[in-house]
Amino acid sequence: MLQSAVAVAGPAHATILCGLVGSGIGGSRSPEMHEREARALGLPLVYRILDSERVGFAAGDLGQFLTMLGSLGFDGVNVTHPFKQAVVPLLDELSDAAAQLGAVNTVLFRNGRTFGDNADWSGYRAHFLAGLGVLPRGKVAMIGAGGAASAVGYAHLDLGATHLAIHDPARDRAEALAKRLGALFPNAQVVAAETPAEAITDADGVVQASPIGMLSHPGLPFDPALLASRMWVSDVIYFPLETELLLAAKAVGCATLNGGGMAVMQAAHAFALFTGHEPDSARMLADFAASGKA
Repeated sequence: MLQSAVAVAGPAHATILCGLVGSGIGGSRSPEMHEREARALGLPLVYRILDSERVGFAAGDLGQFLTMLGSLGFDGVNVTHPFKQAVVPLLDELSDAAAQLGAVNTVLFRNGRTFGDNADWSGYRAHFLAGLGVLPRGKVAMIGAGGAASAVGYAHLDLGATHLAIHDPARDRAEALAKRLGALFPNAQVVAAETPAEAITDADGVVQASPIGMLSHPGLPFDPALLASRMWVSDVIYFPLETELLLAAKAVGCATLNGGGMAVMQAAHAFALFTGHEPDSARMLADFAASGKA
């Protein structure tokens, strides 16, 4: 049964226990974002990093790990690379967005059941419009075909992209995502590209939605020589805030957008689900920017 996870009631007990499940996420700023906003609202919230590299679990152990978190009293967790797609079949219910995207970034534990939602696409959409919305976006190249890419590709098609070219080193994954998004947006041309060059050439802009560039996955997802100054470049990564790719794109003369705003906007959505209280997203954005300069 599909339902909006937004309708799920907040936790019944006093202390709200949340976390982030992923791999190589030691640099995440999610704990400070959630705990700072909770303090501002007078809510007792604890947010923990649950890094598979440190805890010692893999995708095959994810179901058992979620069961353990529920039994320990967690109210909810955010989910990031590489588990956003692997977690989907393990959940009892999904929001419409999560079901359509085949990816979940927020899991709620309520009365022995699990609910999955996806706030990545709406968070990215709002962030892109605020930062690069005045620029052409009809023809978009996307690097990566994982859970984040699914959400970001959906957002660009929702914003009116008429051509989306997806490249991923795993060709079958790019093809599967192109097929999924193409079915959701039949008036757009959604294709899998063999190479980054095939995807990027003639594009209005490039969105980087792979893990390459994270602190735990340093490097460049493609050769910046493929970029032209007329293009915009958006990166979903926010630790570090300025990735090697964004620095290289700026050197070419491209307009750029880091992943900070997407991280904050999806965190605000997750916060509301975890707590049952609406956060002040403007305050969260200001706090995020201020703490990044500290």
